[in-house]
Amino acid sequence: MSQVWATMQPISDDRDAPLREGAAGTSDAGLTEEEAARRMAAGLGNTAPPGTSRSVADIVRANVMTRFNALLGGLFVLVLVVGPIQDALFGLVMVANSGIAIIQEVRAKRTLDGFKVLTTPQASVLRSGQTRPIPVHELVEGDVIEIGAGEQVAVDGSVLTASGLEVDESLLTGESQPVGKAPGDELLSGSFVVAGGGRFRATRVGPKSYANTLAATAGQYTLVHSEIRAGTDRILRWVTWALVPTAVLLFASQLRREATSDAIRGAVAGVVAMIPEGLVLLTSLAFALGVVRLGKRKVLVQQLPAIEVLARVDVVCVDKTGTLTEGKLRVAEVVSLEDDHREPLAALAALASAEPSPNATLRAIAQAFDAGPDWGAEASMPFSSARRWSGATFAGHGTWVLGAPDLLLGPAHQDARALVDAYSERGQRVVALGRTGEALDGRALPP
Repeated sequence: MSQVWATMQPISDDRDAPLREGAAGTSDAGLTEEEAARRMAAGLGNTAPPGTSRSVADIVRANVMTRFNALLGGLFVLVLVVGPIQDALFGLVMVANSGIAIIQEVRAKRTLDGFKVLTTPQASVLRSGQTRPIPVHELVEGDVIEIGAGEQVAVDGSVLTASGLEVDESLLTGESQPVGKAPGDELLSGSFVVAGGGRFRATRVGPKSYANTLAATAGQYTLVHSEIRAGTDRILRWVTWALVPTAVLLFASQLRREATSDAIRGAVAGVVAMIPEGLVLLTSLAFALGVVRLGKRKVLVQQLPAIEVLARVDVVCVDKTGTLTEGKLRVAEVVSLEDDHREPLAALAALASAEPSPNATLRAIAQAFDAGPDWGAEASMPFSSARRWSGATFAGHGTWVLGAPDLLLGPAHQDARALVDAYSERGQRVVALGRTGEALDGRALPP
């Protein structure tokens, strides 16, 4: 072995990588433009599903049309009719309480409405025997779509042809290992191709696709039960029964020695004190402060009472299976086991150039180094997660293999193995580059 390289770490994914022609051939010419137009008109297009969260009008209505606002609002209007406006300042509590809840829920709604599993803007579709890129919203059910490494599957479908096709479904299912796909297998929208390429026929598009169904489920509104809110509502119900007779008695007692307008103001002043304004407002403020603190930790709170529910949680169980990072790498360091590392570096660039459908590792190599040298590739072996290596034989330069260090490093390379362990403990991916005089036989790792 002449080279052990490279530590890599995840960075944001470039999900708009261009599609490559000829990843996998098929005799299916796809739909014609006329057939695609008819299916689009029949409602079989890949139209985005409507939002499932509550509308702004519903949010405002739910937070304004409450028992607390009905009680306080009625008294507020009454004072505005008969008295000076300064006597109605207690109405600001009603406005502040409703405003806090409305602002928080509208912010959560905008975040949920912007949640998308699908991020790819285009797909390579086969129409009338010609492959061309089109916006994903122009896809229709029955379209034949071509995919390659680094691309996101835009709609659900059934694989027609595959050439070493492997997809990453961690965003959808939590499965961290790439899943190999063969003709007849199902592809789920939102998954990413990590190796190989192929073609598939769209079977579920628009709201029926897996990715859109997942996004719609995340945005659905569900009512959160709050013991604090429920207790406050019970107090307000009791107050409602006591408020009317109390107001009548206060008005009658004041009317004997005061004018009608003064009697009304006196009665309102007496019954306003019966309404627990401070309790309601402080509850909303406490919830709002909790939302702010959670927001600093990138936690989305859809409703204020969720803070109370979270306060009762003792243990949070999280399964991190590759869903928190994106599928792109960058070369962090190259470590040579030989004094002269010029040829191994050239071999890295040549391997990246020789692969028509590079995986994330080879794409990172291609970005880190200049264009590959003019080495003629006589034979090549694409990467497979089952095989864990890829390679190519170059005329005049021998065979170079890139893969897992535990496969390529023999017992004589203990120092290199220790180096691999050190990088791995830091959370970086390490791959090894080796050279051999043997040609690739299409299956086994050469000695």
